[in-house]
Amino acid sequence: MKLLLLCLGLTLVCAHHGENHDVVTSNFDMSKISGEWYTILLASGVKEKVEEQGSMRMFVESIQALDNSSLLLKYHKKINGECAELIFVGDETEEEGVYSLSYDGYNEFHVVEADYNDYVIFYFLNYHNEEITQGMELYARKPDVSPQIKKRFEELCKNHGIPEENVQDLTNADRVSFPVCGSMQCAASPATHS
Repeated sequence: MKLLLLCLGLTLVCAHHGENHDVVTSNFDMSKISGEWYTILLASGVKEKVEEQGSMRMFVESIQALDNSSLLLKYHKKINGECAELIFVGDETEEEGVYSLSYDGYNEFHVVEADYNDYVIFYFLNYHNEEITQGMELYARKPDVSPQIKKRFEELCKNHGIPEENVQDLTNADRVSFPVCGSMQCAASPATHS
């Protein structure tokens, strides 16, 4: 009888643990962020940057942690009506966990929180023409996330002073060519920025 109760107790503990998401908010293991992702939500202090044709409106394909602590980021973006692949290398700055790259000016970004198997939220600052624009990005392992995660993203945006109306939901955006650039005419040579 004791053995049966012990087994039942362990089963309940394991079932409860299986439902629990392991959200990480510091000391990120970037190797666990490596892999394929989907762009779910984008937000910016300047709404035009994340609207259609905006410079920051891109669809993530993958993130790869490199041996030198840099990140290889692969995106697709429609440029002049065609799909272009954009590849960036984000180098870790002197501040641990903060990365920098050049695109539409100078950018610094870091992970705000992640569930390595489900989603990741990035916060970024874009420095362009003496203007500083902040923004956030929600990526997921699947083409969509739960309403609770979207609500959490909106709360984080609000905490950073980004209004809710500046959040763009890209789950229903035209993904005919995303994340695989090839089903539509693409530029022969990808635009590479580092």
